[in-house]
Amino acid sequence: MKDSSEITIPDHVSQRVPIWALVILGLVTATIVFLTLQFVFRIGIFHIGTLTFDDSVTAANRDFITNTIDSIQLDGDVTISASQSFTPPTDPHTLIFDVLVPVTDFYNPLLAISAEQLANLATGQDIAGVELLSIWNLKPDFRLLAVDEIYYLDTLSSGAVFNTITISGRDSDVKRITSLLSDAVQQPPTNEEILTLAQTGVTALSRHINTALLNGDPETIATDFAKYIGSYLSSFDLTHTSNEASFSKAASGNNICANPVMINTLTAIGLDIVELTGNHNQDCGDDDAISTIDLYAAQGIKTFGGGKTATSAAEALNIDQKDTKLTLLGYNFSTGGYTLDNTPGANFYTEKQAIADISNAKENNRKVIVDIQYYECNEYDNTNDSRICDYADSSAGDQISFFRHLIDLGADVVVGTSAHQPQTFELYEDGVIYYGLGNLFFDQSFWPGTTRSLILVHYFYHNQLIQTRIVPTVYDSTYQTKLMETSDASAFLKRLISARP
Repeated sequence: MKDSSEITIPDHVSQRVPIWALVILGLVTATIVFLTLQFVFRIGIFHIGTLTFDDSVTAANRDFITNTIDSIQLDGDVTISASQSFTPPTDPHTLIFDVLVPVTDFYNPLLAISAEQLANLATGQDIAGVELLSIWNLKPDFRLLAVDEIYYLDTLSSGAVFNTITISGRDSDVKRITSLLSDAVQQPPTNEEILTLAQTGVTALSRHINTALLNGDPETIATDFAKYIGSYLSSFDLTHTSNEASFSKAASGNNICANPVMINTLTAIGLDIVELTGNHNQDCGDDDAISTIDLYAAQGIKTFGGGKTATSAAEALNIDQKDTKLTLLGYNFSTGGYTLDNTPGANFYTEKQAIADISNAKENNRKVIVDIQYYECNEYDNTNDSRICDYADSSAGDQISFFRHLIDLGADVVVGTSAHQPQTFELYEDGVIYYGLGNLFFDQSFWPGTTRSLILVHYFYHNQLIQTRIVPTVYDSTYQTKLMETSDASAFLKRLISARP
């Protein structure tokens, strides 16, 4: 029998390790690696990254951002910085937090500032009478200023200061934060959201303008009258004029009837809406007045303020576009041209009808523009630039009280579309009044006052009127209407503003 001290264990037996021990060893190793990745190398789903703001981010924006992304568990560290630019960002991780536009008081005739002045405003420097305002606070009683002739509401890409934030960090964090903030921050308006309406003054392509057609090809000449204004007016969603000359083959150099070829002038400005409140649309007879309305319809041009009968003349023009509900009402309260029966003519003003029209529109949450063919101011001077017609009280009757009364009835904007010379304008209660727009296209080139007009460009955003831009025009003996140079336009507005009630 062998001694126990001599017993040996085979090598293959002594080296065998139980499987459960190997499993435990593997789990311990994996745990150590996992914890190292989480807390040393900061990798993993349980790591809470750090959100850092640099000094450029305001306290208010820090709070907003923190509250908005509070539910996010960051994979890594994230840095948020702020900056300003004069064009929208192209980096998808840079968001616009606000758009600041240069504005002045409604009664300030200033129309534009330079890009350098805008940059100075952005750094906090003062410019007398001018401030930067958030686009979300823009209202008609501020005057939005162009920047080097660029008007923000026309381009939406320049003429403003864009306050932005940039998010830096892991792609997964950046994408989630960008998505949350994009949903939470009100995005700048787009062209698909802003409805633009250009309202112009009196048009009568007649008398001496008819004579001008004899100097060459009539169709070409007709288009040339709009040569300098056509592309501008065509750029808006809707373009309006108050045309008081019907088209007629009897048109001559002595009557207020338009040669049929003059429709080319109107299509060249992209005309969408014709107001028929004028007192001359029947000058060449009812048949021509009716055929003219048919011609507008064939061209896709809408009409209001007049019609083939008193009933059709009284119909409001309702426009529903781009989330805006707009009603245009037109009345004749003048020396004639209206209809009271089954003949064509302008819509005759009555208090009862105006109350009903405006009330009906407001009950349906519509914005209301009322156009009035009022008694004309006829103070013309061959040698001096008379200021008499600048004043709203220069016409027969009490123009100021009458126009203000329409605001009291609920109109948002009241426009005089009979004045052959531009008149003053004013804020009144919750509305705006433009007492007279002057001549857009006319043959009255003998008096300085009648060669000018005002274009009103209304900007609507989600059923709110946020701005009306006043754009002065002028023509000469060629009857080719042009936009006034900025310095001349500003001086002219100063003159009209000084005449306000």
